[in-house]
Order: sequence, then structure tokens, then C-alpha cells
Amino acid sequence: MKILVATEKPFAKAAVDGIREIIEGAGYELALLEKYADKADLLAAVKDADGLIIRSDKVTAEVVAAAEKLKIVVRAGAGYDNVDLAACTAKGIVVMNTPGQNSNAVAELVVGMMVFMARNQFTPGTGSEISGKRLGIQAYGNVGRIVARYGKALGMKVCAFDPFVPADVFKADGVEVADSVEKLYASSDFLSLHIPATDQTRKSIGYKLLISMPKGATLVNTARKEVIDEAGLMQALEERPDLKYITDIAADAQPQLAEKFGKRVFATAKKMGAETAEANVNAGLAAANQVVDFLKNGNRRFQVNK
Repeated sequence: MKILVATEKPFAKAAVDGIREIIEGAGYELALLEKYADKADLLAAVKDADGLIIRSDKVTAEVVAAAEKLKIVVRAGAGYDNVDLAACTAKGIVVMNTPGQNSNAVAELVVGMMVFMARNQFTPGTGSEISGKRLGIQAYGNVGRIVARYGKALGMKVCAFDPFVPADVFKADGVEVADSVEKLYASSDFLSLHIPATDQTRKSIGYKLLISMPKGATLVNTARKEVIDEAGLMQALEERPDLKYITDIAADAQPQLAEKFGKRVFATAKKMGAETAEANVNAGLAAANQVVDFLKNGNRRFQVNK
């Protein structure tokens, strides 16, 4: 069997070496497609692949149709909206992610972003401390829980909202539970956003929630740009000169936001939540192990297209 690792933005060498050891150690062939610039390259490479490992690469219906032998796709990371789940399911292809492997890297970025905005993007002038401030967390998964732990360690008062998490989980972590997403925003000096982009969440964060936030509040987005209603964000920032927005996924209207609101908004040059050496290796090795475990043993533990 052949396992294809297709990455426009390649894994670190240490990760590739580890993936090779896992794949070839299991008796499979490893094929690498790195820094490809043309979709045609991916379509050709996937044609005879039994397994596919990707990062932010797009597995569209066209890619699925070209993959004559494909049995499994593993997205090395938590999000998987770059994979056409319906097309994969229709063809009997299992899709997995690697939850938790990038979580610490993203959580540390959240902390850095909060400090960065509280200190006026490290430019001259009086900033503020995050200790004693109220930290709201929307979606209490792997990343959210680590953000909560770091927030508490920094002296923040932590509250979270996630209707899919039992109350005893929050209690065990010493985290207050918000009764609704509206109450979470209305009580948070910093709001760390971790929801996925789904039909229910796209453009769900907009004017009504943002305008309700306390004076001087900051929204921190390391999730997806699609969950932000950019028109609503723009309106809230216009009406509330104290509000701030920092994101790891530049908005479509980022040039206009930067021009209008200056240091009150900031976007990283590219998505960098998982861009640490440790996360790069962890996610790559996890993906390789999951491919092998599925092909050899049928393990579907992290399947997302059930």
C-alpha cells in the first residue's frame, strides 16, 4: 500500500523522518508531495494512494474522484473543513483528524495575543494587565481547556460556554459556566474563540454579541474566519472605540479593518496557531500512526465522517 503525504506547507524534517519510520516500518510505501503549486500535481499523486496525510491542503470532490484506491484521509490538526466529507463518505473513504496534537501551541498563542493587545501591540503608551480580568472561552475542547488553565495561572477569572460539555467537567477544572453565549460575551474582558466553522456557526459572531462586551474588551480568534460576521464586527468596532479584535486568520476585510481601526485590530501574517516545532512533529506522527492503525487494525477512533 502507498501512503501519500501531500503538503503545500511541508512538515518539518523531524516530522517527515518520523512519519517515514512509522509508514515504512509498517511495510507500506511512503510518497511525498511537498510545496506543490498546481492542483494537477495533487490529482496525479493521489491516483494510486491508499492513504493520504494532509495539513491545510484541500481535499475537494475533484481530489476524491481522482483517488482510485484511497481508503483514508488524515488531516494533521484539529480542524477538517478543508476536506469534503460528503464526497469522502460517498466513496467509502474514512476521514480523521488528530485532536489535541496542536492544542498547547494554539493555547500559548492565545495567551500571547491577549498580552500583545493589552500592551498596545508593544508600542509606547500605558497598557493594562490581564491578571484579574475576566476570560471567556467559547467552546471547551482540547484548546479551550488549556487556555482556561493558563488563564487561571495568570490570575484571570475564567468562564466558559459549551453546550456539549457536562457541567461536572467545568466544575472539576474550577471554571465558571455561562448559561448562554450571550452572557459569556457580556461578562468577558477577553473572549477566546474556539468554535469550528459549520452551517450553524458561520457568521454567528457579530454585532449583537460584540456590542454587549464590557468596556475595553478584546475578542481573540484562533478558530476560523468564517465564524465572524465581518459586517457586524466592523459596525461594532465603529460604534465602540474601546473594542479590540485580534485574529490568527485574517478577515476578508482585513485591509479595511486595519485602515479604519489601526492598533485596535491585528491579524497574523498567516495562520500560526500550530506553527511550533513540537506541534508540527506531534501532529505528523499522530497522523501516520492513525493511518497505519486503520489500515492494519481497522481502528476508526478519530473518524469525523461517521
